[in-house]
Amino acid sequence: MLKQLYIRNFTLIDTLDIEFGPGFSVITGETGAGKSIILGAIGLLLGQRADSKTIKSGADKCVIEAHFDLSRYGMEGFFNENDIEYDPNDCIIRRELTAAGKSRAFINDTPAPLSILKELGEQLVDVHSQHKNLLVGKQDFQLNVVDIIAQDDKELTVYQKSFSEYKRLFRQLQELKESIERDKTNADFLQFQYDELSAVNLKSGEQEELEQRADTMSHAEEIKSALYETDSALSADMTGVVVNLKTAINSLQNIGKVMPVAGELAQRMTECHIELKDISQEVSGLLEDTDFNPAELDAVNNRLDRIYELEKKYHCDTIEELIGKQSDLKQKLDNIENSDEALNELQQKCEQKKYECTQKAGLLSRVRTKAAKQIEGEMHTRLVGLGMPNVRFEVIIEHEELNNNGSDKVSFLFSANKSTMPQPVSQVASGGEIARVMLSLKAMISGAVKLPTIIFDEIDTGVSGKIAEQMAVIMQQMGQSDRQVISITHLPQFAALGIRHYKVYKEETSEGTTSIMHELSADERIKEIAQMLSGSDITEAAINNAKELLKI
Repeated sequence: MLKQLYIRNFTLIDTLDIEFGPGFSVITGETGAGKSIILGAIGLLLGQRADSKTIKSGADKCVIEAHFDLSRYGMEGFFNENDIEYDPNDCIIRRELTAAGKSRAFINDTPAPLSILKELGEQLVDVHSQHKNLLVGKQDFQLNVVDIIAQDDKELTVYQKSFSEYKRLFRQLQELKESIERDKTNADFLQFQYDELSAVNLKSGEQEELEQRADTMSHAEEIKSALYETDSALSADMTGVVVNLKTAINSLQNIGKVMPVAGELAQRMTECHIELKDISQEVSGLLEDTDFNPAELDAVNNRLDRIYELEKKYHCDTIEELIGKQSDLKQKLDNIENSDEALNELQQKCEQKKYECTQKAGLLSRVRTKAAKQIEGEMHTRLVGLGMPNVRFEVIIEHEELNNNGSDKVSFLFSANKSTMPQPVSQVASGGEIARVMLSLKAMISGAVKLPTIIFDEIDTGVSGKIAEQMAVIMQQMGQSDRQVISITHLPQFAALGIRHYKVYKEETSEGTTSIMHELSADERIKEIAQMLSGSDITEAAINNAKELLKI
């Protein structure tokens, strides 16, 4: 419930600080006095987009703040989910706008994004303005009304979960069909690519090995010459290092008995001789094995050229990527071969899930159909009480393709006369009739939804006299069930039934025009209602009529 509203520097309002109470309250004032400004400020608190142009001329900052009592509405879960401090007795929502275009929102002094502010606002306040009467002709609104009365949240949630899974499977099925169709169209080309790569018999690591062999063979003469010179230096009969080193070792060994150090040197040289002899033998082997074979070099280069050609053709950098490409092609060809089996399996899953959705949608329809009968009976009773003795109000539920809300298409049909067949309410009802229909719907919905505050903005358009009084009584009754109802009105019948009466008016000051709102005293209220009855010249009769309406 809205307890207090504070507005500073918003359009024509300098400062407004006003308290509200439970039950039915009314706000009156001349056209253009600023009632819509107050609604605009409340709209910003409920998460509407801000415009820096709404800041009062000359001010650099605008502040709008509201205090709510949530103690009877069990909303602690919302605050816990969003990590916001919860005070059931005083929930504070604040919105700040700057002339530079910046906007900030706070819930209990915790910064909050507009999405969270809007989500909370939808649970706190319902603002019903004249243009919202047009909603009565919208299918989604009509379906929502039925769902609210049916209290089918559980059934709808179960259905939507199943429908979401069905849509996922359906998309997967469509993608598989398209993929198979594409692959079948390209099957010959895919087979050609696979055969081309398979024929080459690619092996991992082959490219590096071939490149090394090609480099070696292209330098065969240079290598052979170097190996020959090395072999001669090591093992020539007269000049080879190995032979001469053996001679030196023998010489040192001969004097080892008389010169021990010579024996030690001979031992060390023997170890070197063994290593050099082994190296000499390995060099000799390399020399024998190294030979320039042009045919073999051509074969290696031809193999490399083919690998390079395939890498370029298939946009690969390595032979491993080519092998991966070959594997992918094999997988696609296997998928094409097995596509009918995979397609049939997914088709069955999709059909099974659709059947489940249809069953759940049927349950939802039965719950809605039962609620539709309840709505018809309650709306008939309410509308008869609002001056439509011959009214017929029907809720028609037709079936259509499965969608996120089930398979039901809801239409509200209306006729105010015996001789007229019921037709869609938006097509046949007058402005005043639509206003009464919407008020009746809101009154009915409010009994099923615990919404703390409902604001009606001139819903009385097109009605007067006794009907206006009956509409006001309905609002008064709505405000008696832990609910706050506020009506902005031009009708004295509405104004007289409010527990509290607020007036909005303009006042000229030295700094310009400003809008002011304050709660009327008992005497001020009599004068305000008398003025609404008779105009600017308040007559004694108007005063008496006002007192009669106020039951004074």
